[in-house]
Amino acid sequence: MAGAIFPWRGANQFELLIDGPQFFPRMIDAIKHAEQHVDLELYLVEAGGCAEAIVQALEHAAQRQVRVRCLFDGYGSLAFTSSLRRRLIDAGVELRFYNRIRWRNGLNNLYRDHRKLLLVDQQIAVVGGTGVTDEFWQPGLDSCDWHEVMVEILGPLVLDWQMLFDRQWRANISRKAWKPATHFGLPHLPRVPDAGAGMGRVAYADARQHRDILQSLVRAINSAQHRIWLATPYFLPTWSVRRSLRRAAGRGVDVRLLLTGPRTDHPSVRYAGHRYYPRLLKAGVQIFEYQPCFLHLKMVLIDDWVSIGSCNFDHWNLHFNLEANLEALDPGLTQAVAASFAADFEQSLPISLQAWQSRPLWRRVKQRIWGWVDRLVVNLLGRRH
Repeated sequence: MAGAIFPWRGANQFELLIDGPQFFPRMIDAIKHAEQHVDLELYLVEAGGCAEAIVQALEHAAQRQVRVRCLFDGYGSLAFTSSLRRRLIDAGVELRFYNRIRWRNGLNNLYRDHRKLLLVDQQIAVVGGTGVTDEFWQPGLDSCDWHEVMVEILGPLVLDWQMLFDRQWRANISRKAWKPATHFGLPHLPRVPDAGAGMGRVAYADARQHRDILQSLVRAINSAQHRIWLATPYFLPTWSVRRSLRRAAGRGVDVRLLLTGPRTDHPSVRYAGHRYYPRLLKAGVQIFEYQPCFLHLKMVLIDDWVSIGSCNFDHWNLHFNLEANLEALDPGLTQAVAASFAADFEQSLPISLQAWQSRPLWRRVKQRIWGWVDRLVVNLLGRRH
């Protein structure tokens, strides 16, 4: 495994924050009370009410001499207007963009920073899958269009998140992923502690250079004894993940997938992922499609082990994206995640094999077309690498 690996650390506190109306006010409040440092790393940043609230908080922090650094993805922030960028810079915010779109870059334009991370005074970390857009939160509204979760972290683990940000901040000058020194971190993926309260670690992916985030997930699935509940908006899992899920269901583990329903920002991706349904259903995997709105969260609960962050665990993400997830063992967080899953399952449509086999012809055609396109892309990527 190339790259450095973060260890497990104890004595942390975690709080699950569900949907923008809950986590954005908490994030803004943390920025408002910052005394020394604010670091923000995001993929999707678009002008609107949500962005305005965040920009104002960052401006005020910089104006009171807090060092504010923002690392935004060059593609995901295309709708973050020049006037908003200028406001941040004029206030003293250090603003960088990961891999700006350039024609001469060719296929290298596909490499993106997909991480979502807020750090305040090296004391608080908020990590998960949100972007700064009005779909996640509009100030003054208690509802949102996209369902998402973030986790607030206090404790020693915050410094590992700070290290991940700092390394990428420096590496970003040459638009390259972090290639850490060989003396950093652990040589191998650490064992999951037998029991935990406040235990956590940083798992990340660096665009094919390092993928402990995937290896850790597969190991957890393969060792599961009771339950595997996995939520993702874009269901294009790697072959190793699909095989592990089928085998787990075959040995009696409660395997449930919480996937996006008809409300999605990428219908083609949803249809491409449908081709995996029949074999998973035949193996005993339960599939639920979320109905109220677009399910954007990336969350896994395997027995008591939790993984929450930016990674969809699909082959596209793991080929091209910088990703980062919190892995945790903590009774309070496990209970909160289990309750969140239970509530979402109640609002989801269960998919049976019989119903799937009798779906309309036009849905079958879309699945065939987009499945073929996805396979073509995956094969091309495999040859390229």
